[in-house]
Amino acid sequence: MNTQTTAAALLSSLEKVIKGKKEVLRFFISAYLTGGHVLLEDVPGVGKTTLVKTFAALIEKDGKPAQFKRIQCTPDLLPYDITGVEVFNAETHSFAFMEGPVFADILLADELNRTPPKVQSALLEAMAERQVTAGTVTRPLSPFFFTAATQNPVESLGTYPLPAAQLDRFSMCLSLGYPDEEAEYELLHEQTKPQAAETVVPVVSMQDIAASREEQRLVFVHPALERVIAGIGKLTRTHPAFKLGSSPRAGIHLLQLARTFALICGRNWVEDDDIRVLAPLVLAHRCVIKTGMASGTASGTVPGSIGTAAGLISEITETVIRTVDKHTDWTQAD
Repeated sequence: MNTQTTAAALLSSLEKVIKGKKEVLRFFISAYLTGGHVLLEDVPGVGKTTLVKTFAALIEKDGKPAQFKRIQCTPDLLPYDITGVEVFNAETHSFAFMEGPVFADILLADELNRTPPKVQSALLEAMAERQVTAGTVTRPLSPFFFTAATQNPVESLGTYPLPAAQLDRFSMCLSLGYPDEEAEYELLHEQTKPQAAETVVPVVSMQDIAASREEQRLVFVHPALERVIAGIGKLTRTHPAFKLGSSPRAGIHLLQLARTFALICGRNWVEDDDIRVLAPLVLAHRCVIKTGMASGTASGTVPGSIGTAAGLISEITETVIRTVDKHTDWTQAD
């Protein structure tokens, strides 16, 4: 399957479980196919955990669903609870490494902001380099390793805000939001009639994911759009409302996601609209609003200050795109 059919198969199956959230699901799928990680920031009970568990069950690896593991983050968690630890074997008089939950294809870090910074940082190497170093030994993770972390933006008691280095590892920050009335009715109907719910089975394979990532390399990006992405990053770093702008890594993530999103939309070239849509989702959670500026422009993409940042990113993106010739042919270089 190509990227478009792979994404369509995943989306069709996810929509049977997560009702009325087609656009958000497309973004989630885009992030995974690109090889990125996703932060799901939303209120309790809207399906964040269900989304990730269902998604893992839709991907086949070696004849069975992709390996899924979950961490329920708590204040007493320790770094080795995530990465693994050397344990002494009394019979062999040697140490053996017990793998932690990061040794999976898809990892759910539930309520990541409820665990201390030293534990949060245990994910940094795994997310950025797909490897774990314990003692003097570095062990590779699955090449398809994907982290989906959740956090509740409403409650702050007993939480530890994610540091900038951690947030920068997430390709996207998404919010499912509450379902509309019709979608909620369908959810309730399935609870009263369990037979109405369909069984979740794999619909794509890891080979399809690998093929998609190869296809993404062939997507054409006009040099003018590469300059647009660079210009957006520069403006976030000089904008008076931001204390911290987006990093070069953020620009790379935006470029990679734009390629994937273009393929999902049935194109092998990136357009300016792809950048418009993706920039707030990719950059907003990395940017820090200055104190006193949080009451400015707001966006419905995600709640809280990240929503405010998303609105500012949208304005910056539009400003930069307007500097490009509107008659540019995005399918070929000048």
